[in-house]
Amino acid sequence: MTGLDESGDDGRRAGRRSGGWKAAGFALAGVLLLGAAAGGWVYWHLNGNIESVDINSALGDDRPPKPTPSVSPSASLPPGEALNILVLGSDSRSGAENQALGGGDSSGGARSDTAMVVHLDAGRTDATVVSIPRDTLITRPSCPLASGGETAEAYNAMFNSAYSVGGPVCAVKTVESMTNVRMDHYIEIDFSGFAKLVDALGGVTVTTDQDIDDEDSHLTLPAGTHHLDGEQALGLARTRHGIGDGSDLGRIGLQQQLVKALLEQIASTSLLSDPTRLYEVADAVTGSLTTDTGLDSLGELVSLGQSLQGLSADGVETVTMPVVPAADRNRVVAQEPEAGELWESLR
Repeated sequence: MTGLDESGDDGRRAGRRSGGWKAAGFALAGVLLLGAAAGGWVYWHLNGNIESVDINSALGDDRPPKPTPSVSPSASLPPGEALNILVLGSDSRSGAENQALGGGDSSGGARSDTAMVVHLDAGRTDATVVSIPRDTLITRPSCPLASGGETAEAYNAMFNSAYSVGGPVCAVKTVESMTNVRMDHYIEIDFSGFAKLVDALGGVTVTTDQDIDDEDSHLTLPAGTHHLDGEQALGLARTRHGIGDGSDLGRIGLQQQLVKALLEQIASTSLLSDPTRLYEVADAVTGSLTTDTGLDSLGELVSLGQSLQGLSADGVETVTMPVVPAADRNRVVAQEPEAGELWESLR
């Protein structure tokens, strides 16, 4: 079991409708226009939806260094820094809603079953999206807790346990510890909010090459092309037992396919000409986000979105961290030196 290039058997970069990122940036800009047109109430409401965590203050200076600012020769933007963003999918916000959608934790805890490191080059013309399998065994570092004190260091811990025991701060510290790559930003997307976003966009179209029947994710689909609503799309993102060997690697492939389908749906939807739908999409997005304090306002999110307008389909690559089976066949460990080389390329 090795790292997977999800772009296809020939190793080419993942295809994606070139307008996807541009449409997303323009849609975010449209949110600001919508807020202005509504006398500021919409902007205030959407801005208030976003939750944030001050990760920089919590972790202090004991972190990997930031890379030296640089810019590719072809970049049209002013010189800047490459960005690494940890993106998590969780069920932390709405326990009742998430449990109704097949997620949530009846004990009141939260889970993060999706983790991706998004690397944006300094010119915003290239991006690499690296998925980290939740079942990866790692050394989990000691993490500061908001209530005071800190968690204990743990060996052979599952990767997603970091979020369970220490929230976003521990998730970021664990990723930085295992990769030696500085996470410049953190974005957490709530699963129930993701389902609302898909519904607000009118659904997403995906093609599966095998039948899916997973009682845990409440999803049954025959092989073929399907237009999914929000609940079905969330079920697809959480499916693992109904495909392949039931490992997390199969689920990661579905998640990466779903991300591309969602961007294509955004590109094909005329959000700026439909203020009602634009508001529904913006409300779903902001209502499902928890970010670091560097991205906790509409202005900052819009700025990030607009900076991606030069990023085309050919500039995006999706991969999975190289792994091999652990002694426990239900777990994996990073495959070296391949995993280390991958992370080195993002520094």
